[in-house]
Amino acid sequence: MPGVPKIEFLANSIGPAKTVDVESGGELVDICDHYFAPIPFSCRSASCGTCHIEILEGEELLAPPEEQEEELLDILGGEGDTRLACQARVKPGPGLIRIRAKLG
Repeated sequence: MPGVPKIEFLANSIGPAKTVDVESGGELVDICDHYFAPIPFSCRSASCGTCHIEILEGEELLAPPEEQEEELLDILGGEGDTRLACQARVKPGPGLIRIRAKLG
């Protein structure tokens, strides 16, 4: 689908790889729930880090993290572009976002 964000979730021990088109962007947690993406969730409020993800491509297609998410990301550490799937919001518009869950 041209003009819409495409999200590619890499396979892991939770489930197989998935690629989905997201018509108008939106909350990543809702997208993950709707498409049964292989991303684990627990608190859904930026306090546990269960949904820590690595953005391999397309970071610019996500709205910037808010303070609460940034604080937990600082604690979790990690190299590269990481986010919390429960807090990330996909912007509308074309592009590809490649995501890998940071398990363990």
